[in-house]
Amino acid sequence: MVGPLESDHTILAMSEKVEILSDDFDPTAVVTEPLPSPVTNGGGEREMVLGRNVHTTSLAVTEPESNDEFTGDKEAYMASVLARYRKTLVERTKYHLGYPYNLDFDYGALGQLQHFSINNLGDPFIESNYGVHSRPFEVGVLDWFARLWEIERDDYWGYITNCGTEGNLHGILVGREMLPDGILYASTESHYSVFKAARMYRMECDKVDTLISGEIDCDDLRGKLLANKDKPAILNVNIGTTVKGAVDDLDLVIKTLEECGFSHDRFYIHCDGALFGLMMPFVKRAPKVTFNKPIGSVSVSGHKFVGCPMPCGVQITRMKHIKVLSSNVEYLASRDATIMGSRNGHAPLFLWYTLNRKGYKGFQKEVQKCLRNAHYLKDRLREAGISAMLNELSSTVVFERPKDEEFVRRWQLACQGEIAHVVVMPSVTIEKLDHFLKDLVEHRSIWCKDGSQTPCLAKDVGTNNCVCPAHK
Repeated sequence: MVGPLESDHTILAMSEKVEILSDDFDPTAVVTEPLPSPVTNGGGEREMVLGRNVHTTSLAVTEPESNDEFTGDKEAYMASVLARYRKTLVERTKYHLGYPYNLDFDYGALGQLQHFSINNLGDPFIESNYGVHSRPFEVGVLDWFARLWEIERDDYWGYITNCGTEGNLHGILVGREMLPDGILYASTESHYSVFKAARMYRMECDKVDTLISGEIDCDDLRGKLLANKDKPAILNVNIGTTVKGAVDDLDLVIKTLEECGFSHDRFYIHCDGALFGLMMPFVKRAPKVTFNKPIGSVSVSGHKFVGCPMPCGVQITRMKHIKVLSSNVEYLASRDATIMGSRNGHAPLFLWYTLNRKGYKGFQKEVQKCLRNAHYLKDRLREAGISAMLNELSSTVVFERPKDEEFVRRWQLACQGEIAHVVVMPSVTIEKLDHFLKDLVEHRSIWCKDGSQTPCLAKDVGTNNCVCPAHK
């Protein structure tokens, strides 16, 4: 069995060796200590407390013993830990619903390349002195996305990032360098990395209100633009918001800018397409995200809809813009305009592999499946008397937040205030949704035993989607 708790986390000491690894050992198990009462601020909202979390466990790193080379005890110990960790991952994957990761993939063919330290240092289009790279694969992936977003090969520049946040950091940085005195406008539903960028770059940032759907409110945007007509505008446009999956109306944003007197050289638009940036092109009647419109950059995550097993992303901007960032790096014998220096050279291989296997038609089928299953979940929730919302172009189903935090952790739900969501990805089947629905309905009957009524979520999902007594 696992040893005693030390402070607030579990330590696995090497002296215990393999004997500690019983059949029910779980190296990522949540420590089953009583949970403290949530810390709340004056408005009743939950606050995060910095420091070690009560749910965190730790696997100690220890020195090998002098006779390990002959006994093999440590190798056996580590093998046992990893085997049980894999078992835990398999189990936790069964209950993965709240975060936008496609877990349906098989990259066995790439295992032969894991023995190499592949690093795409610097500019993807300029080879450096470091020869163990995957630039041909990276540029192939970038060309694919350039075609998707309708920009010619000679007119774009881009790179494969280490995550979606890096794409936003880069896009907003290009905008800031193009328009140094510009104001950053972003809706309140934008990903937190957008506001992180504003802090990092010391940019003036104006948060714009949203509609109930989570889409940017262009009337509020208009008022803020007119109040700052003397300064250029840098806009973050969401192609799928984090919580509600809302898609900002790019055409209306551009029209609003133009009607407020902003010429195309006085605004820069970055499109954050972390998840839906790859889904939107395959949705009928969906507005186009294209460089044929006056946008400056688009970013998308590679570990979300695509299904790369490691965090990564794609960032595309216009070649004429990147000159403000690019500089020579003699040490690399290359140029660099990226955020990071070293970049994961394995990520392009995974992206290239899956893009080739699925192609446009394969992604189209997966998008249709996700949207179909999302509608199924929303309808079933409503049938069960649970308030639920699904935006037209989205696979993110928003519903009332479960009252039991253990239930939230079990299904790995993402929550904000009084709402939670499920992101229906290609790996989410009808069977999985039925399992979740059954579990939710059963637990909800227990939570409501005290006679408490269905909460009103009208302010979060709108009166049409709220099934509380006042709006039923």
